[in-house]
Amino acid sequence: MFEAMVDPTGGPSAAAAGPRLAARPARLDGLVVGLVANPKKNAEPFLDAVGELLAAEHGAADVVRTRKTSITDPIPPATLDELVQRCDVVLIGVGDCGSCSAAAVADGIAFEAAGVPAAVICSDAFRMSADAMARVQGSPGYTYVTTPHPVAPLDAAGVRERARLALPELVGLLTDPVPAVAR
Repeated sequence: MFEAMVDPTGGPSAAAAGPRLAARPARLDGLVVGLVANPKKNAEPFLDAVGELLAAEHGAADVVRTRKTSITDPIPPATLDELVQRCDVVLIGVGDCGSCSAAAVADGIAFEAAGVPAAVICSDAFRMSADAMARVQGSPGYTYVTTPHPVAPLDAAGVRERARLALPELVGLLTDPVPAVAR
């Protein structure tokens, strides 16, 4: 009868290999960090707070900021290309709804495919959307950082606290704790 199952959506099969990640730096000191915010409330302040912490605590040399105009659309190719040229690592977020969580994961996977390590931030209520997008993009198991939902109604102090709490995981996603020379 049937020799193989065909996915009618045209997406990758469930047996996809898993995430393909860009090579990670050992540390962030001296590097340029890209911040890709969506237009959801508090996305930019959250990423700005993370950028400030990366500079103060991890020696990031500079931050390049961009803001997407849509929570659902992928990052525009010209913006992706510009950030790939200018940044050593990229942070994307904050996925604080189903659509923007899925789009943030798709953007993270696009940066990884372009050779730039990425860390995506989504609120914990939207793991299902984020994981589904990772599967559709051929990267099942793609790892991202979650923060408690919701982010949008937080005041400035609450946003800074969430950024501080997410920082260790974000640094862990962006760096390789064992440099290739030491392996």
